[in-house]
Amino acid sequence: MTAPNKDCSHDRGNVRIEIADTDLIFREIELDTDTPTGGKISKAAGFSVDERAFVLQWMNDGDFESLRVQEEADLEKGTKFIVTQADSSNRIAIDGNEVDWPDDNISSATVRKLGKIPDEKQLFIERSEEPDRRLKDGDVIKIGKHGIEVFKSREPKAWLLNVQGKRIKSETPTIPVVEALTRAGFDPNAWIIILKVQGQPKRQLDVNDTIDLSAPGIEKVRLTPKDVGNGDARPSLRRDFALLEADESFLGELGLLWETKEITGQHWLIIYDYPVPEGYSLTTVTLSLLVPPTYPKAEIDMFFVYPPLDKATGGNIPATETRRSIDGLPFQQWSRHRGPGSRWHPCRDNVMTHLALVEAALNKEVDQ
Repeated sequence: MTAPNKDCSHDRGNVRIEIADTDLIFREIELDTDTPTGGKISKAAGFSVDERAFVLQWMNDGDFESLRVQEEADLEKGTKFIVTQADSSNRIAIDGNEVDWPDDNISSATVRKLGKIPDEKQLFIERSEEPDRRLKDGDVIKIGKHGIEVFKSREPKAWLLNVQGKRIKSETPTIPVVEALTRAGFDPNAWIIILKVQGQPKRQLDVNDTIDLSAPGIEKVRLTPKDVGNGDARPSLRRDFALLEADESFLGELGLLWETKEITGQHWLIIYDYPVPEGYSLTTVTLSLLVPPTYPKAEIDMFFVYPPLDKATGGNIPATETRRSIDGLPFQQWSRHRGPGSRWHPCRDNVMTHLALVEAALNKEVDQ
């Protein structure tokens, strides 16, 4: 025996159904039969025989079925009906579900209701010779007389931007500079803001500017501290020894301040405000690498950070107990060495590849 549909309400032999025009504002009415025809439903909705009403049953599974005048509706499949005066219908499809729509126009809001498309999804109308058009709230679409109008919902596209090592996501293709820096955790008024686009000169941005994330080649936003001291010029960064050209180019692309210092006969590369992954007690550190005199023939080994890093959740970080004095500051030594499968190769390894190992080591300790 088939269980009765909970959507079909019976009272003394009467059945309650819901009826709406193409505005989808439903009202409840009573019928004296549980097998109403399309003609009986249109009459209950207030239409005469001469008014040629179009009856569309909205199934519980989201499908739609038009009813002829003498055709009986199966109320077990659904008790909602769209009834309107129309001589003909137009074929539309919503996420693959085809509907004979009894009007020449349809609003984006109606498409969402018919397709049960949530607000957080984007709605598009398909176009064959041009990009699909995204529909906005309030849009009304004139349905073509030939063929079928196809509507599709999509998850919102994520636009990513690297702001000084911090990746932020935008649901729109443009983002104000102020919003980008604020979401990345930076005070927009405290930095010189540089936009790097592949194949183009670096461009300084103003806090009132907007970044077009859809433009090809967008790479990152670099930040340099503004001079907010007592008016004296910021001391020039030291270059006590030269790095490889590839190293200096890569460090320039990082957008971080760096120096090469000779301290008590040793060569140190010092990188300021180096970002560390989430999970540590700090967000940036000063990173130091000991560069051998015969580099790149000799390998760069380990790395050193100041202030020392701790996990935000507590817990020991192995092989970081040693402190090394560098330029008068107690740096934390991370004793991380290359394994047999990643031996240093002077023709392909450099500062960039070693920083990849640094990043991997930092991520590993906080399971990133």
